[in-house]
Amino acid sequence: MSKLETLINTLCPNGVEYKELWALTAWDKKFNAVDKEKQKRILRYHYFLASDLKPLIVEGGNVKILTTNTSSLYTTEELACEYLSEGEIVCIPWGGNPNVQYYKGKFITADNRIATSLNTEILDNKFLYYYLQNQLDVIATFYRGSGIKHPSMQKVLGLKIPVPPIAVQREIVRILDNFTELTAELTAELTARKKQYEYYRDSLILEQNIEYKTLGEIATEIYRGSGIKRDEVTQEGIQCVRYGEIYTTYDIWFDKCVSHTNEEKISSKKYFEHGDILFAITGENVEEIAKSCAYVGNDKCLSGGDIVVMKHNENPKYLAYALSTTDAQRQKSYGKIKSKVVHASVPSIKSIFIPLPPLDEQQRIADILDKFHSLVTD
Repeated sequence: MSKLETLINTLCPNGVEYKELWALTAWDKKFNAVDKEKQKRILRYHYFLASDLKPLIVEGGNVKILTTNTSSLYTTEELACEYLSEGEIVCIPWGGNPNVQYYKGKFITADNRIATSLNTEILDNKFLYYYLQNQLDVIATFYRGSGIKHPSMQKVLGLKIPVPPIAVQREIVRILDNFTELTAELTAELTARKKQYEYYRDSLILEQNIEYKTLGEIATEIYRGSGIKRDEVTQEGIQCVRYGEIYTTYDIWFDKCVSHTNEEKISSKKYFEHGDILFAITGENVEEIAKSCAYVGNDKCLSGGDIVVMKHNENPKYLAYALSTTDAQRQKSYGKIKSKVVHASVPSIKSIFIPLPPLDEQQRIADILDKFHSLVTD
């Protein structure tokens, strides 16, 4: 039995009481925005705007809020003193997107609701923070107004929070702090792995003294898919891919589709088969436009609109890896039309050039990168 289970069984075997936040917490919006001239002159204390609420960063076992906005840090205490506070607080943005953050120390703030426990022997502030984090979906429904939205504090204060004995709260906080720290460490490790993989992938593919060819030269056929509407996606039927799934669902290669459709109801059918490369030619940003992947399954599938299908006689996995390199992505981003969305085209895809070694070397490289990619994404 864990320490937490022991504490619960000993201190609150019959459950815990729930209380409304207004009975346990003090809330304040003490500060107006500090003018920009003072922001430039003072650099030491944390200054919280709604836009400054960032994901938590763990340093030395302490959870802190860090901001990349240099105008949000203050140094001259005499200038900051009329705005300066110190304590253990939880912030909810007063305008902006629903978010909750915890902070302990000196701070200056504006445009937030600041909460703190009335009695930390009854309600631990970090426990309050984790509870509010768990209620973000509910808090999001409290935001009202046009333009910059604000939460209804009447509804926030009406939230009911479980109030176990303080020893139970602190043990829950300790466990969640450990998870937060482990998550930060794991995220850093995965980021480092990803960078290592990208460097090795680019080195393996690009640092070869071999001929480069354009996709127009490599392709035996290249064409656009045809639209499959969201309401035409079904649980059964022929497998299909819609362009957004290339960004959200499929990685370098895939062998099964997550979506299906009724083939008889699709008026203009565009198919793809084993080995074909799929490009998403509509996206939200230049950096990811024309993301591509290889289909290595054995079924005949339907391609949705805003997808380009490329047929070829090369190793499909090698092409998919080559088209994911930094150099290939740079080429994909050339000459795109920026509006609410970013677009690529068949001619722009045909102009992308990649190194093309013999088929046996393509297979060797694809096998190596498959192993490395598995390690990174495991």
